[in-house]
Amino acid sequence: MNLHVILLAASGGEISSQAGINYGQLGGNLPSPKKSVKLIQSLGAKRVKIYDANPEILNALKHTNLQVSIMLPNQLITNISTSQKLVDSWVQSNVLPFYANTKIRYLLVGNEVISNPPNQTWFNIVPAMKNIKTALKTHGLNKIKVGTSMAMDVLESSFPPSNGTFRSDIALPIVKPMLQFLSRTKSFYFLDVYPYFAWATDPKNINLEYALFESRIVKYTDPVSNLTYTNLFDQMVDSVVFAMKRLGFADVRIWIAETGWPNGGDIDQIGANVYNAATYNRNVIRKLTAKPTIGTPARPGWVLPSFIFALYNENLKPGPSTERHFGLLYPNGSNIYGIDLTGETPDSEFEPLPKPTNNEPYKGKIWCVAARGANMSALGSALSYACSQGNKTCDPIQPGKQCFKPNSLYWHASYAFSSYWSQLKATAGATCYFNGLATQTAKDPSFGHCKFPSVTL
Repeated sequence: MNLHVILLAASGGEISSQAGINYGQLGGNLPSPKKSVKLIQSLGAKRVKIYDANPEILNALKHTNLQVSIMLPNQLITNISTSQKLVDSWVQSNVLPFYANTKIRYLLVGNEVISNPPNQTWFNIVPAMKNIKTALKTHGLNKIKVGTSMAMDVLESSFPPSNGTFRSDIALPIVKPMLQFLSRTKSFYFLDVYPYFAWATDPKNINLEYALFESRIVKYTDPVSNLTYTNLFDQMVDSVVFAMKRLGFADVRIWIAETGWPNGGDIDQIGANVYNAATYNRNVIRKLTAKPTIGTPARPGWVLPSFIFALYNENLKPGPSTERHFGLLYPNGSNIYGIDLTGETPDSEFEPLPKPTNNEPYKGKIWCVAARGANMSALGSALSYACSQGNKTCDPIQPGKQCFKPNSLYWHASYAFSSYWSQLKATAGATCYFNGLATQTAKDPSFGHCKFPSVTL
């Protein structure tokens, strides 16, 4: 019997390879929790992760047999880390009332906390995890594993995978004690892994088919470990495996807490389309649920339990448009593309996918204009903000100037957004978003003597 099988036996049996789904709620007019749970079941999911401990959702999950992961919000971590009384109260309110009928099996302390700018919360994660575990034990909730989700940015080196190394600012003070806790409690390292972002950052040097599990030719052999990789996902996961090994924890199990591919994005976001999203998610699900279990080159045969990101396209998420386009479903509950989280449906049984049109970087000019139907009051505030940033952003829309007419809020805001974005995209990383009030366009909105500033790619 090999080592990982012995470890799994010691921890109470082998964990199932069935895929789950991340159920985010940052969308307007999303279906009710009751309807959402039915949709989750219709997709073939066996698990669901939520980003809080929403009682309505936990009630909707009663008697469903879906394993559930709940989350302690980031903002509570510091208080939870210093007060066992507060921890007990939180568990009594958010876990105990549901545990008998809802299969709560995982409790994540925060979401990608280390991805936020340095702050005291970083150092409170592990104490909070320990306090939560103590409270669960006190209440006899022994089936719940405690962890926290980490993004790939916790590594300072990830290539080649054998060189995987945690960042020096967190490796010893935070990650090592966390791994000690996970090892002692037989829990999981919950990893958010997105080949899309790695590929989109460097599409010239990373093959798209390699990122989508579609390559039959491209392979990479790690010069140190001599392990051969056939996809980017395995490379990324194994870089974390080697990073954990470097700290003396070669056997902490990994759980894929988030993975997915965006089905849409801004004009300047390469490769975010339905074809790639369906291809990636179908392939990664097939890999994760395969029998016998595949694992990764560094951990062949190890189960990688998973949650695919995400259930819905969430239109209220901030940032670039890809953030709002990771769903398997539209907010009305209809499929964006055919998907089966059991991994059993062959691609031939799904509807044909639309051909991708943005797998190459966009070349040309882009403008940032006010979105149609935007709230006028909010648009006025956004216009004021864009104009307050200096650099004569809004001089041309002042009375008597070349862009003042037509004198409408929509027109003035569109000019201000384009001007602001063109000035600050490169230097300050500004986005064409403005809380959902702006959108990119490749159609020049200039009119007569009024020339709108643009971003050229």
